[in-house]
Amino acid sequence: MASMLDAVDQRTKLVGENRLELLMFRLSGMQMFAINVFKVQEVVQLPKLNQMPHRHPSVAGVTHFRGRTIPVIDLSESIGMKPIDRTKPCNLIVTEYNNTIQGFMVGEVDRIINMNWNEILPPPEGAGRQHYLTAITRVSERIVEIIDVEKILAEISPYDGTISDDVIDKDLLSLAKGLEVLIVDDSSVALAQCRSTLDFLGITVHEAGNGKRGLEKLKQWADKGDHVPEKLLMMITDAEMPEMDGYRLTREVREDPRLKDLYIVLHTSLSGSFNKAMVQKVGCDDFLSKFQPDKLASLIQERIRSVVYRE
Repeated sequence: MASMLDAVDQRTKLVGENRLELLMFRLSGMQMFAINVFKVQEVVQLPKLNQMPHRHPSVAGVTHFRGRTIPVIDLSESIGMKPIDRTKPCNLIVTEYNNTIQGFMVGEVDRIINMNWNEILPPPEGAGRQHYLTAITRVSERIVEIIDVEKILAEISPYDGTISDDVIDKDLLSLAKGLEVLIVDDSSVALAQCRSTLDFLGITVHEAGNGKRGLEKLKQWADKGDHVPEKLLMMITDAEMPEMDGYRLTREVREDPRLKDLYIVLHTSLSGSFNKAMVQKVGCDDFLSKFQPDKLASLIQERIRSVVYRE
């Protein structure tokens, strides 16, 4: 237990400081790529792979890791590049997304760097691999491309956005119409999933592609005289985003007297155990793992009930 608490403490030191750690690596060529260290469990040399029948073309096989069988995805092939050359040294990055474990096959692993989110920028319009990038940054005068892993996983195993019938409180549907929610996320997959759930409930959706843009939108409403905590049923924000992460966004909101009472939900694919500690530190009202439409719908309905009964 002590080691878990130590790990939580080490990671939460970055929370609210708008900082992150990136694991940098190469795929088939010299271009450098990266993912957030928060999502990495371990990096090992590529083990022996077993083939799977009817596998997705980007899934190279499965392997046994720490007592479980996990899929291994060729990260290069999954973003439209040539497959990893397994005759050369390869590595396996084992990650956790949305409570699932998978491995990504890569070439050379470079290093871990600590950066500020304001150094992480959205990919430029027209970038060749923009479809699979959430952001870019520059390290030692070289461009590093940060991969949209959520999109890759969604293409390999599409998320089911259907809300179960028994989750919907039909008496609340009429109350939901006309309510407004702000979604802040840099992932097109996550935005679409949230939007689908909210559209079904009849809620008006506002979107922002990162924390900086989300904060600007909130302040613009406040500057116009809107009482934002009453205008919005809630803000649903991702954790990791270019320019300003969800933790810093939450802290900025709490420090603005016009916004401080806004109901904020952290909606992320990062590990739940760490995020619960982070939610408490920065002052979010709730936490929800991504791509769980039933839980998202339940959370929204519970929030509607609390607002209606309070009034």
